[in-house]
Amino acid sequence: MPIEVTVVTSNRGKFVEIQEMLQSRGWTVHWSRRTLPEPQADTLEEVVHAKLDAVGPARGWVLVEDSGFFVGALNGFPGVYSAYALRTLGLRPLLRWVRGRRRDAVFRTVAGIRHGNLRWTARGEVAGSVASSPRGRHGFGFDPIFIPQGGRRTYGQLTSAEKGRTSHRSRAILALARQIEKGGAPAPRAPARNRRTARPRK
Repeated sequence: MPIEVTVVTSNRGKFVEIQEMLQSRGWTVHWSRRTLPEPQADTLEEVVHAKLDAVGPARGWVLVEDSGFFVGALNGFPGVYSAYALRTLGLRPLLRWVRGRRRDAVFRTVAGIRHGNLRWTARGEVAGSVASSPRGRHGFGFDPIFIPQGGRRTYGQLTSAEKGRTSHRSRAILALARQIEKGGAPAPRAPARNRRTARPRK
């Protein structure tokens, strides 16, 4: 059965990536350009469930996601605070902080989809390293400084199609799509832990 889904995000780049992935599977994809309030939570899963709650009543399928850039030398920072860190600090401070230190990093996404009172989630991640300087004009966010494991180019140097074949976001979205298409069991509601005041981050 064809699936029609609305992707709720304020980030056009994210929507385009998700649209390309799901349309290739025969899904019909719409965009609701909204900035959703998010808690300052400890996990991406908590943020995704909070986003699904914040969407409010909706007809049909609704999809949200949250991504984080986790740097080993910084004990996982900026992680769940990636959007806020990028908006307030930019890329340069992070590059200074890892200078002369280990440069391993992980890009991680949790995607969630809701239909009525039911919801499903999936995670995707890609290991790699922090580049010495920003490279490339494609993508968004931390893409210009992330080199996926086994590659030489940053995400910012890859086309949308190249990035989409192996990215953290594509892994999460495609895993979610497979769950839905196979009639997988819904995900349990994530417990709220240490949630602080919600505010829009993306």
